[in-house]
Amino acid sequence: MIREQLLELAEDGYKDFSLNLLPGVDNLIGVRIPHLRKIAKQVAKSDWQSYIENNDEIYFEEVMLKGMIIGYLENQDIEDILKYISNFVPKINNWSVCDSFCVGLKITNKNRERVWEFLKPYLCSDKEFEVRFAVVMMINFYINEDYVKLVLKELDSIKHDGYYVKMAVAWAVSISFVKFEELTLDYLKNNNLDDYTYNKSLQKICESLKVDKDTKNVIRSMKRKRVSLSK
Repeated sequence: MIREQLLELAEDGYKDFSLNLLPGVDNLIGVRIPHLRKIAKQVAKSDWQSYIENNDEIYFEEVMLKGMIIGYLENQDIEDILKYISNFVPKINNWSVCDSFCVGLKITNKNRERVWEFLKPYLCSDKEFEVRFAVVMMINFYINEDYVKLVLKELDSIKHDGYYVKMAVAWAVSISFVKFEELTLDYLKNNNLDDYTYNKSLQKICESLKVDKDTKNVIRSMKRKRVSLSK
């Protein structure tokens, strides 16, 4: 019945718009995020366990929906939730599902230390979206006074070459700069980021409306010039 509900909510125009933002995704039917969140909240208050465990996903929106439902299980034991998260992470194959899933896992706020330990192995994964999952979780819940130094340390050790990993790391560095400018500036002066990720971090900092013009000029001056292989 939920699949039927999703099909009824599908919009061709929104589908076409979304497909342009999600390269490689071909199972999208075009349901807007607010509709998915409304359904997820309803399921989370009813027979959510049966839906998560027994329903296969045909459509992009069904994967997104399961991730949202897990995010609404705030009254469940953290270890049980982590099991559902670990079962869901392999289903992530695009940035949209990844980032929407992460932002919904607010249970992290009450279990920060436990979730931090849960995330760390994903940073070493050879799977692009498993690494991105961990980095985006850090962006959402760990760029704070207690964890920012640990976050930067972990970001510096990531070696995955996937585009969506590099973009997530750059995003994380830029958010860290906005919140902890001096600390992050010191990091940018001494780090192990590859040239692409490093320069993309600078770009994202300069795109921020929370960084003043003079600081942006300093950041631009720090750009690495790539050496051509022919030289």
